[in-house]
Amino acid sequence: MAFFLETLLGGLMAGMLYSLVALGFVLIYKASGVFNFAQGAMVLFAALAMARFAEWLPQFTGLTHPVLVNLIAFMLAGGVMFIVAWLIERLVLRRLVNQEGTTLLMATLGIAYFLEGLGQSIFGNDIYKIDIGMPKDPVMAFENVFEGGLLINQEDLIAALIAALLVALLSLFFQKTGTGRALRAVADDHQAAQSIGIPLNRIWVIVWCVAGVVALVAGMIWGSKLGVQFSLATVALRALPVVILGGLTSVPGAIIGGLIIGVGEKLSEVFLGPYVGGGIEIWFAYVLALLFLLVRPQGLFGEKIIDRV
Repeated sequence: MAFFLETLLGGLMAGMLYSLVALGFVLIYKASGVFNFAQGAMVLFAALAMARFAEWLPQFTGLTHPVLVNLIAFMLAGGVMFIVAWLIERLVLRRLVNQEGTTLLMATLGIAYFLEGLGQSIFGNDIYKIDIGMPKDPVMAFENVFEGGLLINQEDLIAALIAALLVALLSLFFQKTGTGRALRAVADDHQAAQSIGIPLNRIWVIVWCVAGVVALVAGMIWGSKLGVQFSLATVALRALPVVILGGLTSVPGAIIGGLIIGVGEKLSEVFLGPYVGGGIEIWFAYVLALLFLLVRPQGLFGEKIIDRV
């Protein structure tokens, strides 16, 4: 029982991190109808910016306190992502309004390659470290409840709590603020929102900025766990099945989808992997996404599109 709960808890924590990346896809798609293939590059670019700022600050300012250095580096990287988001909307998306989905998709692919190249040019192409003080050693918990206790990875637990906190803050932002309600209005109907005076261009800039912050937090967490390297951009590919499973237009769907895939990957790898030679964790999410595309293409919480002739 304890081993099963350890595996389940590990899957839930991994699922929260998948959900965090998937949120970037969902937020942009809801507001602008653009499937942003550049989200992975944004995660990489944000992680590179934070890692390098944290490295440069002690050299140029004399700051040595790790909390202050990380906080300032995070704020500077957030400012960089705001500028990137504003430039993407102003220079690319604004000029492609009402274009076909394929055109917008290719534009985001171009943005992805541009950001990867720009990040390499500005910040370098070595493997960098982000140390935000998360403990690396696992701990034993609930020893009085289960024989031997539960082995919990502290780093994964803290990362999952950070992701859950960000998701909760975004939910409050969308539900309780005027800007959040405007974003929801634009997501429901662009033309109706514009007819009551909601400026689409400003809303799109805000959405891309929020997606940039989400990318920064995801990059910070994944960079702390894996190191900041260019393979970090492929993390977004792990979030694609989450988006398909939960639904392209659903924030709760991104969360539930991430948890389902995270738990499914861990349980299948641990309990079914030994019978098939392992490796289930690599392809489980994509097979599940394929099944959903065949049975329910809009995902668990996505809106079903009905074309009337």
